[in-house]
This record gives sequence, structure tokens and C-alpha cells, in this order.
Amino acid sequence: MTRRGLLLLLMLAVIVSVGFAVAACGDDEETTTTTAAPTTTTEAAMMDMDIVDTAVAAGDFTTLASLLETAGLVETLKGPGPFTVFAPTDEAFAAVPQETMDALAADPEGALTQVLTYHVVPGKVMAADVTDGLEAETVEGSMVTFTVSDGGVMINDANIVQTDIEASNGVIHVIDAVILPPGM
Repeated sequence: MTRRGLLLLLMLAVIVSVGFAVAACGDDEETTTTTAAPTTTTEAAMMDMDIVDTAVAAGDFTTLASLLETAGLVETLKGPGPFTVFAPTDEAFAAVPQETMDALAADPEGALTQVLTYHVVPGKVMAADVTDGLEAETVEGSMVTFTVSDGGVMINDANIVQTDIEASNGVIHVIDAVILPPGM
């Protein structure tokens, strides 16, 4: 698998993870960590699905899924991983100016791939692994920084609204904003 393919797969994983978490979270602004074994048939079935399928099943990540397909990252994120995906919800993408979204879509192998892979971290990073000030290198190659406070957990300027949505090839954390690599 090429580095570009791996980056795309990781980005998709992050996006799916974040979306699934937001869908499960609802309006609750607290960060939730789920560490117990699945308690329902649906939860157990989701753990058997990869990051992409888990995000699609959540239903709140249609924009992310579409962008992953446009960038050619779906197959990468369906790969063995593990990946940690910080998935923006459809609502998070809706907050991005339309001209920015159009520019990203017009450059699927460049800017779009760069933004999507910035939402993916190689490996499986669970909520319990995050500490204040922790930095992690993304598939895109730039660092993200975590902030932990009484108000919750953030990755760069996005709130992590749902955590630890496990998939067969990684984990998804739902975020409420699209994060951009440095310089974009």
C-alpha cells in the first residue's frame, strides 16, 4: 500500500470515528468514554465493521463519506489499520464556507486529501490515552494537539463530542468542527 493510500485510509477512519461519536452523543457536551463490552446486538455488529462502514451506518457523516470517496480514500480506510479518525459531523462540514468546500472538492488529490488525512492518526488512540498537551502526528504529516479541561477535550480547535467508537480496524472520535493542517 502506498503512503498516499495509507494516508487516505487513515483520514477516512478519523472522519468516520468522529461522525459516529457525534451521532451517539446527541446534545450532550460532555466527553463520553465507552470502555465496556458492547451491550446490544447493534454495538457488537458495529465492532465487526471497519471505520468506513461504521461511519456510514451512523448516518451523520454523509459529507465525510462523500469526500472520502471523492479523494479516493475509502479503500485505504477499509484497510487493516489500526486508524484513529477524528470525524467531523455533517453539521461541522456545513459550517465550512461553501467556497472552501468547492475548492477542496476541485482538488481531490491535493488539498482535499491533505485535509482529510489530517483527521487521521495512525494507530488506535483511545480517550483514556489522551492527556492535556498531548501531540500526535497525523497521516497528513502535521501534528495535532489535545487540550483537556473541565469543559471537555479538544483536538486543535474542535471539541471531541463522542469518543471510543470502536471499529474492526480502529476507533472513531466525533468532533464538532473540521480541523485544518497548518498553513491552510
